Amino acid sequence: MKKIYIALMLIVITCFQVAVGPVPVLANASEQQQIAPADFKIVMIVKQSDSWFDDMATGIEQLKKDTGLNVSVQVPETGDAASQIAIMENLIAQGVDAICIVPNDPEALLPTIQKARDAGIVVVTHEAPGIADSVDLDLEAFVNEDFGELFGENLAAAMGGKGAYVGFVGGLTMETHMAWYNAAVKYIAEKYPEMKNLADEPYEDKNSVEGAYNKTLEILKAYPEINGFFDCSAHGGGISQALSEKGKAKDIKVVSLALPSMSATYLKDGSMQHGQAWRPADAGYATCYAAYLIASGQGVETGSDLKATGYDNINVTDNIAYGFAPLEFTADNIDDYNF
Repeated sequence: MKKIYIALMLIVITCFQVAVGPVPVLANASEQQQIAPADFKIVMIVKQSDSWFDDMATGIEQLKKDTGLNVSVQVPETGDAASQIAIMENLIAQGVDAICIVPNDPEALLPTIQKARDAGIVVVTHEAPGIADSVDLDLEAFVNEDFGELFGENLAAAMGGKGAYVGFVGGLTMETHMAWYNAAVKYIAEKYPEMKNLADEPYEDKNSVEGAYNKTLEILKAYPEINGFFDCSAHGGGISQALSEKGKAKDIKVVSLALPSMSATYLKDGSMQHGQAWRPADAGYATCYAAYLIASGQGVETGSDLKATGYDNINVTDNIAYGFAPLEFTADNIDDYNF
């Protein structure tokens, strides 16, 4: 937190020097200005322990190697807001320089986020554009509505533009999942009138393959006429497993958020038609680097380079920094990716 104060004071000093010329008392200012990256303590709090966030951790470790930043990852015991809040409270007590977080329930974290910022700690979120006005910055891999429409278009293509479908999210409080789901449903309704959503709201898979598997079995019983699923969490493999076991993988189509390492088998055997994502490692790298730029007084603005693929020329609107980093996977290209 001291480093934030020093960085801000240096900006004021620099502006003063430009206006009135050199001031003798600032003889050591240039030395102070070179605050070592290792002196900045930045912590990323992920949603939960799984392959997606394991990959994010590799990106953050690479950032540490590339820059020397004192950056690390903490994983909550359970995938809920309470566990993330407990970690945040501990980091506030430690007086870290910046907290980065991928919130399980953004609204539930707001009081603790405010507490951190009141203590002079920079807070940068990922996958939480709805609370962007309450943090120092929110970073997104793309415009969420565009990504959601991609779900809709890919599902429609797989289903031939007609038939009955449902959508999954990890949880109803997960902001980006809901944004993708809503955009997909709206897109399908506007572009493909012969497609019908069988549910009034998305089903929850609880961010687990087992959850997606069990929920799919329930849906198959309730809606034997179903023709397609899309999953906004990275666990559509559970849908594919259930369909394969029931002998329906050839007839019912699946589009899912996906890691190549988790979806390759299903894409290759035809029980999943399309996967889409962004690289968690790159998102983690860019989020923590943005936190460093803010904490060090350098700031983030449109055109800033966050040193990660897809985030080298970001666009900042309403305190949300957008990269352009969508990835799409099919059986034809899945082997091109190794995460």
